[in-house]
Amino acid sequence: MASGFLKGTLILTIAGFVVKAIGSINWILLSRILGGEGIGIYQMAFPIYLLLLQISSAGVPIAISILTAERLALHDFGGAKRVFNISFTMLTITGFIASLAMYFGADWLISSGLIAESRAYYSIIALAPAVFFVTWISCFRGYIQGYEMMTPTAVSQIVEQLLRVIVMLGAAAILLPYGLPAAAGGASLGAGVGAFGAFLVLLYYYYKLPKTSSTGESYDGPRESAKEILSRLLTLSIPISLASIMLPLTANLDLLIVPRRLLDAGFPMNEVTELFGYLTGMAVPLINLATIITAALATSIVPAISHAYAKRDHEGIYDRTAGSMRLTFMATVPFTVLLYVLAAPTVTLIYNAPKAELATQITAFSIFFLGVHQVTTGILQGLNKPRIPVINMGIALVIKVILNWTLTAIPWLGIGGAAWATVADIGFAALLNLIYIKKYTGYFLDISLLWKNVVSAGVMGILIFMSYHYLTDILPMWVNFILTGIEGLLLYVIIMVLLKGLNKNDGASMPLIGRFFR
Repeated sequence: MASGFLKGTLILTIAGFVVKAIGSINWILLSRILGGEGIGIYQMAFPIYLLLLQISSAGVPIAISILTAERLALHDFGGAKRVFNISFTMLTITGFIASLAMYFGADWLISSGLIAESRAYYSIIALAPAVFFVTWISCFRGYIQGYEMMTPTAVSQIVEQLLRVIVMLGAAAILLPYGLPAAAGGASLGAGVGAFGAFLVLLYYYYKLPKTSSTGESYDGPRESAKEILSRLLTLSIPISLASIMLPLTANLDLLIVPRRLLDAGFPMNEVTELFGYLTGMAVPLINLATIITAALATSIVPAISHAYAKRDHEGIYDRTAGSMRLTFMATVPFTVLLYVLAAPTVTLIYNAPKAELATQITAFSIFFLGVHQVTTGILQGLNKPRIPVINMGIALVIKVILNWTLTAIPWLGIGGAAWATVADIGFAALLNLIYIKKYTGYFLDISLLWKNVVSAGVMGILIFMSYHYLTDILPMWVNFILTGIEGLLLYVIIMVLLKGLNKNDGASMPLIGRFFR
C-alpha cells in the first residue's frame, strides 16, 4: 500500500484524537460555566442545526472527492476545477438558504412547539452562520481530499475546534451575567467562528494545489457538462447522505424499542433509564472512540480507490483494498480484546459507572465489525457504488429491530440483549459489504492474516487479564489501567512479529517511523 495513503490515515487519526481531546476538555469547562440548565438550553438548538447540515451538504464532500480523484487520475486538472466550481456554487446556494431558514425560522421553531424551550432562541440564531460556513468547508475538504491530501483537512479540523472552544468558553463566560439564554447563545457562536477559521485554512491550501500534472501529461478526452457533473454529484451524495442518516435513525429506534422491552422484561423504570444510559451514553461512545483510526482510513481510501478505478487499474484497486483491510485488522482486533478485558476499569475511570461493564464488554465486539464496515463502505463509495452500503445498512437495521425486540425482553439478558443486537447489526452490514467487495475487487478476507491477529490479540488478552488482576492490590486503578494497556499493545506487536503477521516491510511502509526499518 502506498506510503502516502498510510500517511493520510495517520494524519487524520492524530487530528481525530486531538479534536476529541480538545472537545472533552471544553465540555468539562463549559458545563462548569453554564451548569446543567445552561447546557440543556445550549443543546436544544443542535438537532435543528445538524438536520440543516444534513440537508444542505451531507454526503457532498465524499462525492466531490470521488469526482475530483477521477479527473486527476486522467490528468484532467481543468475537469477537476469544474467539479469544484459547480459544487461550490451548489453548496453556497443550499448553505445560504439553510442558514437563512435557521435564522428567520427561530421564532417559528419555538412558537410551534418543535423546540419546547423558549430560552433557546439565542442559541438557534447564533448557530445560523455556522450552517453556511460548514457547508463551504465541506466543499473545500472534499476537493482537496480528491488530491489525496489529508493534511489540510486535519489542520482545518484542529483549527476549527480550537477557535470553537475559545469563542464558546469566552462568550459564555462574558455573557453569563446577562442570563443563561444569552450565555448559551454566546457558546453557540463558537461553531460559526470555528468553521470560518477552518475555511481560511482550507482556502490557503486550495491556492497551493498543483495546477498541472507533475508528469507533464495532459487530458484530451471529452469534457463533462455542468449538467452531467451536477447529476453525478447528486447521484453519489444522496446515497451517502442516506447512509449518514441511518445512524441517528438507528439511535431513535433504540430509544423507541429498548426501554419498552426492558419494562416488559420486568425492570423498573428508574433501572430501565439507567441501563439504557449505560449502552447508548457510555458503551457506544467508547466504540466510536476506538474506531477513530478506521474512520480516518475510510476517508483516505475513497479518493485512492476512485483514482485507481478511473484508470481501470484493477491490480491497484485490489492492492489498496487488501492493504486497507490489513490495517483495519491491526487497528480493531487488539482494541476489541483490550476493551473486553478492561471494560470494568474503563467505565469506572471514565464514567464512574462500574455497572456499565456488561454493556461495554458485549459492544466491544462491535469495534472489529464497525471498523470493517467503515472501510468497506469507503471502498464501495470509491468504486462508485454508494447505494450498496445504504441498502446493506437498511437490511441490517431490520435484523437489529427484530433482535432488539426479542432479546431485550429476556430478563436474564436485559440490556445485554440490546448490546448483542447492536453487534449483530453492524456485523451483518459489514458482512454484506464484504460480499460486494469480493464481487467487484476479488478480495474477501485474508484469513491467513486475520487468524494471526486473532491469536495475537487472544494471547494478549489472557496475559493482560492476569497482569491487571495481579497488580490490582499493588497499584492505583488508573496506573494499573494505563500500564496494562501499554503492556497489551506491546505484547500484541511482539506476538504478531513472532507469527509473521508483521514484518520489516510493514514497518518500512509506515509514515514518520518507516525510515528506521529500511
